[in-house]
Amino acid sequence: MRLNDWQLAVEGYLLGADAQPNTALQASLIGSPTLSVEQGLAIYHHAYRARLLGVMLEDFPAVRYWLGDEEFASWVQAYLDAYPSRHFSLRWLGERFAEFLQQRLNPEHSAPLVELANVEWAFTLAFDAPPGEPLSLEHMAQLPAGEWPGLQVQLLPCVHRLQLHYNSVALWQAAKAEGEFPPSVLLAQPSLCLLWRHQLISQYRSVSADEASALLGMCDAGWTFAELCEQLAEHDDQAPLKAAGWLKQWLSEGLLQRR
Repeated sequence: MRLNDWQLAVEGYLLGADAQPNTALQASLIGSPTLSVEQGLAIYHHAYRARLLGVMLEDFPAVRYWLGDEEFASWVQAYLDAYPSRHFSLRWLGERFAEFLQQRLNPEHSAPLVELANVEWAFTLAFDAPPGEPLSLEHMAQLPAGEWPGLQVQLLPCVHRLQLHYNSVALWQAAKAEGEFPPSVLLAQPSLCLLWRHQLISQYRSVSADEASALLGMCDAGWTFAELCEQLAEHDDQAPLKAAGWLKQWLSEGLLQRR
């Protein structure tokens, strides 16, 4: 067996669900007086699977808290069978976990759990996203007055937003604190939640409907600061002050960079 073929055979064995090696792979190895080939390969197989489970435990602690250790491990095993690790980095192992749960669970009951999985994956994406070029209050203090009306901004790469329909943040908080897990509750109104990294710390908060409209207007629709004030002026006499207050908050939280 050529080296490349042997490496592919080992890889296929480790990625497969069956701990029993095929005849060709087994024949290519030599055991020891205390450890047979089958036993040695089984140790590697188990260790690799245990490492994958450990990664999923780190990325989805709240989902594990909801399901319990045994059921979570069972779902991870099924997930790994359906979506084996294909990337050289385990960083991307859980990329399709929420999608997998949505596919396999009853839609009527899966929505809260899938949303919680999406929240946890968003935290993972936010934490190691590229830094971008954060726009700070200090930068804004140096901005000439003539450039304010045309100012355009966008969200930093680390900022993720999710439209939440359930109390997923409360569930995540309970799991993080290892406290009593509250029941899943449907929110009276969907809520926009921002999740991001600021100074190497994961951050999150819910955003009111009017603030969300302003933030997404600037970051998605490309409003200038002057256009933001014009939009707010239709409903608020203090539009410039309100716009400046929101912009100051977004900058303090580390959400924005210049477009």
